[in-house]
Amino acid sequence: MMWGQLGAQTVELGWDFYASVILFVVLVALAVPVWAAIGAAAITMLVWSGALPLSLVGERLFSGIDAFALTAIPLFILTGDALVRTGLSRKFLDVAEALTCWAKGGFGSATVLVCGMFAAISGSDAAGAAAVGRMTINRLVESGYPRPYACALVAAGACTGILIPPSIAYIIIGLVLGISASTLFLAAVVPGLAILLSILVTNVIMNRLYGWEGGGQMTFSEWAGRLGRALASGWYAFIVPGIIFYGIFSGRLTPTEAGATAVVVTIAMGFMLGTLKFSDFPAMLVSSAKVNGVILPIIAFSVPLAEALAIIGVPQGFVAAATSVSDEPWVLILMMICILVAAGCVMETTPNIVILAPILMPLAQDIGMNEIQFCIMMITALGVGFITPPLGLNLFVVSGLTGESILKIAYWAVPFVFFMLIVTLVIAYVPAISTALLPDIYK
Repeated sequence: MMWGQLGAQTVELGWDFYASVILFVVLVALAVPVWAAIGAAAITMLVWSGALPLSLVGERLFSGIDAFALTAIPLFILTGDALVRTGLSRKFLDVAEALTCWAKGGFGSATVLVCGMFAAISGSDAAGAAAVGRMTINRLVESGYPRPYACALVAAGACTGILIPPSIAYIIIGLVLGISASTLFLAAVVPGLAILLSILVTNVIMNRLYGWEGGGQMTFSEWAGRLGRALASGWYAFIVPGIIFYGIFSGRLTPTEAGATAVVVTIAMGFMLGTLKFSDFPAMLVSSAKVNGVILPIIAFSVPLAEALAIIGVPQGFVAAATSVSDEPWVLILMMICILVAAGCVMETTPNIVILAPILMPLAQDIGMNEIQFCIMMITALGVGFITPPLGLNLFVVSGLTGESILKIAYWAVPFVFFMLIVTLVIAYVPAISTALLPDIYK
């Protein structure tokens, strides 16, 4: 059946759907792990609707994670952990600070840049918020920024963890929708940098308005000298992102191979620098395994859930309901963005992708949106949700890191949300931004 025909259908959803949704919401509200809530909802839907024999559920759980592309996820997580433990992440900060020290508000801008650099390796927003926050928040306060604003700045910058490739989120949505992760990585470069730029611009404007951070009194030769010294002492840290980007975008390495190479190179550097010991391995592996152990069960349970949703007609029903409100593409796109930002507020990326992507994709296709553009729009909107008050995930991460009030951080996060939403709308309404670097076949 063609996606374009779905809008004309009327699908009646019964209690096999509504009971599962209610169960899922109740379990999440009771702090049951998301993977268990998804699993319970999927089994309830399967039993009630008879969409899939329960005898096949176990098989579908394993088949859902039996994908070569998924092996890239633990590798990128481990690379990000190794970068912090080896001290290479501090070299990123030194270079970022040297790049921006000539301007007023330079360290605030350096914080945003190092968030982007860390995002280009770890692919995780929460990990970026924690790692960069430990390095920068106290120094931001010493530079004159209010602590709640410093927390909001780090939380906003860390959103790039899922927006700048290589990103775990793009690996997952590629798997769910059957799109190459490498293609999505290439498509995400321009949008990801646009979001990073919007955060930089917001910080510059805020700093100009309030005059928090001075600086900027530096000649060109002084700036060049400082940048040269920073690069001379930390150039080797950029070998890791260089391997990832060159390997993936040149086509010489798959995302999985790039992740594996990055892990080996990072660990080797740690040993050469003397900042990593064999005794560090158990804690490093356990830390990465815990993160990976949250993601993979969600993906596994998403497979029978997605099949049950498709069989009982949820995607078709959503398209019919949405197009009954309005048949104007710009209204429907705005509706999807609102749903995604709200979802990003209350839940992590992985469950949002596995639940919402199969439901929203038919609507996007029905209004003529390119599937690549839809993926970029979805991940970007979810990223905005991570700092949208009062429930954004990154707000809680930096609050837990610093002990600062969530409400105070949320107040200062509003300007960042505003400018990031502007970029999200541009991405949603201008397809060329998502396909700028792709071959003509995708445009």
